[in-house]
Amino acid sequence: MAKTQTRYVCQECGRVAASYMGKCPQCGSFNSMVEEVIHDEPVTKSTAVRGLTGRSAPRSIGDISAGDEDRIHVPIEEFARVLGGGIVPGSIVLVGGDPGIGKSTLMLQMAMEMANQKRVLYVSGEESERQIKMRATRLNGKKELPSNLLLVTETNLEIILNHINEVKPELLIVDSIQTVYLSSMDSSAGSVSQVRECSSQLRELAKTSGISVFVIGHVTKEGTIAGPRVLEHIVDTVLYLEGDRFQAYRLLRSVKNRFGATSEVGVFEMREGGLVEVTNPSEAFLAERMVNAAGSAIAVTMEGTRPILVEIQGLTSPTQFGNARRTANGVDFNRLLLISAVLTRRVGLKLSEQDVFVNVVGGLQIDEPAADLAVAAAIASSWKDISVKADAVLIGEIGLAGELRMPGQMQARLKEAQKLGFKTAIVPKALRKGEGYPKGIEIVEVRSLDQALNAALGNSKEKSKSPPHMA
Repeated sequence: MAKTQTRYVCQECGRVAASYMGKCPQCGSFNSMVEEVIHDEPVTKSTAVRGLTGRSAPRSIGDISAGDEDRIHVPIEEFARVLGGGIVPGSIVLVGGDPGIGKSTLMLQMAMEMANQKRVLYVSGEESERQIKMRATRLNGKKELPSNLLLVTETNLEIILNHINEVKPELLIVDSIQTVYLSSMDSSAGSVSQVRECSSQLRELAKTSGISVFVIGHVTKEGTIAGPRVLEHIVDTVLYLEGDRFQAYRLLRSVKNRFGATSEVGVFEMREGGLVEVTNPSEAFLAERMVNAAGSAIAVTMEGTRPILVEIQGLTSPTQFGNARRTANGVDFNRLLLISAVLTRRVGLKLSEQDVFVNVVGGLQIDEPAADLAVAAAIASSWKDISVKADAVLIGEIGLAGELRMPGQMQARLKEAQKLGFKTAIVPKALRKGEGYPKGIEIVEVRSLDQALNAALGNSKEKSKSPPHMA
């Protein structure tokens, strides 16, 4: 006889407890423990044999064929870049992002493009078939919708698997994994056990049948995929669709990829007809830049293997309260505090009585320290009311002693800046011999932040000892 037992599972971190607790001792979340009923079935031949194939045998690694993986071509080049060059047959990909950011729109666009060459099954547990058809018509314009794209509205995984056996698609899209459930489990859809078990069965389906599976995942208020992170360990690739809802640009970022490079980024622009590829994001981010404006500097950041030029704006204003404020949009707040302290102590800028605001144009989030020098130059430019050289880019990490450190992939950064017409690059002095700098762009090597600001703003210490609004 099957035995029944009750356990409580935290919906945030997945911790299992024998009794109910108001606060999870692992992640500290309140009222996140949900009751689940588990049926312990006796072990039989049918239940004991469970795996990717049901029958497995160890083989010598030399006897296993390892030819080049044939990837499925994706017509959306920015999507293919993030996947590592195309879709690997038999892979399972998780796509996450904030509500309303465009996950379903992007996946429906990809489904319509792929349906021209493959048989695609789109399973939705959140929208009706009529709603999906209306959105597909809007995205496809006047073109005829592909007949190889099949739609079904279903949340029961057993029924979905039956549809897959009948249709035999080559590409499966599930929107979303939190709405799918197994009727054999007593827990509700979206719980940790349901998400884990449904994802495991979809992974087994992908590995045994060769069907490429895409699943859309909800994101919690902390910004992580709901499930919890156990869902990210099951899949082969994890993609995040990022961006500000009030900005037009969306970034598709790879944070895990077993078949390609991580931290790769694809850039899209949200328009009336859906998400449109941005093949030259540097040019797009700099399109509305005001040349020779004080408080503006150009940084070259690396998003995966792609260098992107972005405008960093800085503004200083006399504080109206006792404590000066620091506001960062697009850069790490603690990094802004560090740069402000170095500017005050090592360069002599009196920022203790100034509110400092830093903004990255376009809604891009910069995490790497190579943009430190551009942030510092934007702040100093606003404080002195002197513009940074219009044709200069600034690349470098700032240390606490005011020294500059060399970031990685300098060649790729400088080539991108040269391609967009910038004539000067202010970079840290190279202490080790490496690849030569590209020709056609003037390289200004400096050792300290003080020297870099003199090169970017001109030697203006005597000219501007205090900001104009304080003179």
